[in-house]
Amino acid sequence: MLSKITLIGYRATGKSSVAKRLSELMDIPTIDTDAAIEERSGKTIARIFSEDGEPYFRDLEADVVAELLAAPESLIVATGGGAPMREETRRLMKSRSLVFWLTASVETIARRMTGDADTASRRPSLTESRSPVDEIATVLAAREPFYREAATFVVDTENKTVQEVCDEICKLSRADFTCR
Repeated sequence: MLSKITLIGYRATGKSSVAKRLSELMDIPTIDTDAAIEERSGKTIARIFSEDGEPYFRDLEADVVAELLAAPESLIVATGGGAPMREETRRLMKSRSLVFWLTASVETIARRMTGDADTASRRPSLTESRSPVDEIATVLAAREPFYREAATFVVDTENKTVQEVCDEICKLSRADFTCR
């Protein structure tokens, strides 16, 4: 029986929002890895990318994910979109948690990102693309094989409320977790 849930997926697929609601439904604490990295470093993710580079950020991210998944208590871990890119991180996720890959269409992700003030101020652009839709499509295409490899379950968040996504996760994880 596993005691952790890990949420993976591209930005704006609902990982942080779903983690908060799942935490309430399951009475299990949640930690957002991006927030943990920012707290640990004293910098926004965008600033880490700018000042220290993406490889440094990815090292921090891998360390935080490994620490959280090694903790003895039950936990819901909402990862950054690139966390599953490293093989060791994917292996840890799969061996120590139920991994839910939250998905949405490129257009939905772009719309959600446009409506989120944090995206522009805290998260860096990942390509030189002029269009957010082009960037999302490019990065998502590169990441999908890694998300697929890491995932225990795939949950489509398209046209669903946070509660509907949580209900689906609760149903899929009922052998390991209890939802209120």
